[in-house]
Amino acid sequence: MHWRDLPERYGPWKTVYERHRLWSADGTWEYLLQQIQAVADAAGQIDWEISVDSTAVRAHQHAAGARTMPPSPVLKGDACSELAGEAARLSLCDRLVEVARQARDSAAHGAGSPPRST
Repeated sequence: MHWRDLPERYGPWKTVYERHRLWSADGTWEYLLQQIQAVADAAGQIDWEISVDSTAVRAHQHAAGARTMPPSPVLKGDACSELAGEAARLSLCDRLVEVARQARDSAAHGAGSPPRST
């Protein structure tokens, strides 16, 4: 979506974008979805039964028996491999929340510091 194309009735596109970005990072959207689903489920408006017909899910002809290369390590070194193990345990949502909090803490910490030149 192009944020600048947002209808004016929603307010400044930059404000909407920033709010969306923050709410995505801090789990607000996930929380809202859970609350809406809980209310709809209690009212009997959600059918949780799922049926999958495996004959409709076809693999590409080259998918059968394809050779795969072992995954190459992204991070090297003792400290980095420890970080890679930690990151693997976190879900994507948890990782995004963690990064957003670190960025917020870093920005708050840097707000009182004089600017640095490189």
